[in-house]
Formats: sequence, C-alpha cells, structure tokens
Amino acid sequence: MTVRIGVVVFPGSNCDADTLHGLRVVGAEPVELWHEQADLGGVAAVVLPGGFAYGDYLRAGVIARFSPVMRAVSAFAAEGGLVLGICNGFQVLAEAGLVPGALLRNRSVRFAGREVMIAADHDRSAFTRGVPVGRPLRMPIAHGEGCYYADDATLDELERSGQVLFRYVDAAGRPASDPADRANPNGSLRAIAGVMNRAGNVAGLMPHPERASEAILGSADGRPILQALVDSAREHAAAGRRHAPGIAVA
Repeated sequence: MTVRIGVVVFPGSNCDADTLHGLRVVGAEPVELWHEQADLGGVAAVVLPGGFAYGDYLRAGVIARFSPVMRAVSAFAAEGGLVLGICNGFQVLAEAGLVPGALLRNRSVRFAGREVMIAADHDRSAFTRGVPVGRPLRMPIAHGEGCYYADDATLDELERSGQVLFRYVDAAGRPASDPADRANPNGSLRAIAGVMNRAGNVAGLMPHPERASEAILGSADGRPILQALVDSAREHAAAGRRHAPGIAVA
C-alpha cells in the first residue's frame, strides 16, 4: 500500500528535496505542502524539513509557526496525525508547542555542520519502530540553534515517559555525559537529539536522516528512521485512522 506523506515547504527550506527523495527511497509517495496552504490534502503523515524557514528571522522557527500550513499541521496533530520535524522542522515544532522543550543557540555559538552519532533510546514509538536500540547511527547535522533545553522537571518527565527518542552518542554507543563532549555537537542537555510529545504522534529530531538514506550519500543509517515513519503512517491509513492505540510510550 502506497502512503502519501506531506513535506512542508517554507520560504527558506533547503532540505525539502532531500526529504522527498528519502521518503521515496523507503516506499512512500511524498507530496509538497506549500506554507500558504491551509489544507493538508489528506496525507497520512507530515514532515517539516530542515532549512531556514522565513530566513529564521527573530529566532529559528518563530515566524513559521504562524503560517497557514502550521495551523493545519497543529489541527492534524491534535487529531493524532503523525508529524516529524527535522532540524529546522524540530525548531518550528518546539516554537509551536507541539513538542516539549526549546532549541537554543549551540554552546559553541557557532554553526555546526558535520557527521554525528545518535542512538535510539527505545523502539516503542511510531518514529523508532524497527530502529536498532542503542546502535550508533551516523548522519549529518547542520544547525546553529540545536542545543536542546528543558527544565529539570520536564527532563525527568521525558525520561520517565519514554519521550526521549534519540541521544548523541560516541562510536561505542555511549551517550555524551558532558554537554561539552565532542560527541554532543551543540551542548544539548542529557545529550538529547530527538523527542516526542506525550501522545507519541509528534516528534522532533535535530540530525538529518534524509541526508543519510542511501550508502551513496556516505551513510544509510537514517533510512530506518524514515522507514519507521512510513510504516507507522501506512498502518494508520490501512486501519482508517490517524492515531493507532499503543503508539505512545506510557
């Protein structure tokens, strides 16, 4: 069963073509959703790609959150629709309050563009099903505001409820214990690279799995993440619903 996945395109998006290609690689039928659209056209899931939406004026993602398409995305998410934000898309989701926490300026105060290692905390979500837990996955980052931040109480709750999806790790799969560790490229608290909301249907990820979807790109380690989203969306569509019971981690 072919599943249609919407890829939002903002003025300043620069990873939309990569995301469209990556989704095709894992068997989806991706469609572009322009930022002025107020309707998602019946897609089974939505991806917000990387880039610099609206030039990232003021701060990353803050203008994009007010776009017509984001009103539609917020309504879709409220009904249980699957939404994944990558890099700038993660920033937009955080600004819109669709995922917990905030993305702050990198601790180095420099733009970070290099390959990193991340590992899945668990495989009990729509975004990590089938992803090898604890195995280092190599993929690139490209951001200036990727330092994940939340207060201690929120971080503790994310840990308890299984909302932490990915962490920055070293080559042996050990999470970067110190925010200054080179394995943690932006100083994210608790080495967090990706989280989801409490309901388990909206997630943000700072590294770029779409840029690591084929070996010819240097790594295919991002492919299982894209596959997890597509498989989950296909399952929801086949069942005639957007949100499948049991996806969220209790």
